[in-house]
Amino acid sequence: MPLPDPDRLPTQRVFDNPDGFAMAFSEAWEDYERQHPAHGLEREAKLKLVLESLAEHPFLQREPEQAQQLVQFRMRLLGY
Repeated sequence: MPLPDPDRLPTQRVFDNPDGFAMAFSEAWEDYERQHPAHGLEREAKLKLVLESLAEHPFLQREPEQAQQLVQFRMRLLGY
């Protein structure tokens, strides 16, 4: 049996920092894609849903402007 891919393990802890939020965002974005492969949503509509799912993340609550900048950067970087 192969070992689990550490990049695919569910996030167990929430870190109140930009890196923690970036990891949570990517996980939520990819989880949505896996759970709804034929969603047909425009990128901005999907982004809204993903951010709503992260509404309780402490970094997003504490630094919403920086979190938005991080999301935009991450989306460009990863081609979301």
